Amino acid sequence: MANEPNGLSTVAQIEALADQLSAIADDIHVRVMKDINGHKGAPFTEAEQAIARGLLEDEVVLRQRADGLYADAATYVVQSLGQSQQKINQLTADAAEKIRKISRIADITGLIGGLLVLAGAAATGQPAPIVAAIERVSKQVKRVAASTPHKAV
Repeated sequence: MANEPNGLSTVAQIEALADQLSAIADDIHVRVMKDINGHKGAPFTEAEQAIARGLLEDEVVLRQRADGLYADAATYVVQSLGQSQQKINQLTADAAEKIRKISRIADITGLIGGLLVLAGAAATGQPAPIVAAIERVSKQVKRVAASTPHKAV
């Protein structure tokens, strides 16, 4: 891995991040719809409604940021990130997995917030905010994993 090029150092790597962010937006939508359908007609609390609305708004913002990365990928190339593309890919894949599998939808809001920060940071083309965002998402993934009860198989 020492010889692996820095993450986000090519147009293709920026586009790969945009692909993953778009897929995560799809996962958010599916997850919110699953939670809504899981109520089976029962009333939603105001808090549940606010969370669902907020997540759907986050989905839209994530899609917009991913679209921006696609459109301007060449201008967002970062040569000195110091993070491998494999690490960035794994982090976003882990986040997507948590979004799909977490039992309480409210528990994913911090994780999605971190992904939005990562998407925005990638658009700056500056290593410092990107590294900070990667660290934030990594901490959120670990926090969600720690708070999720493990089911016996």
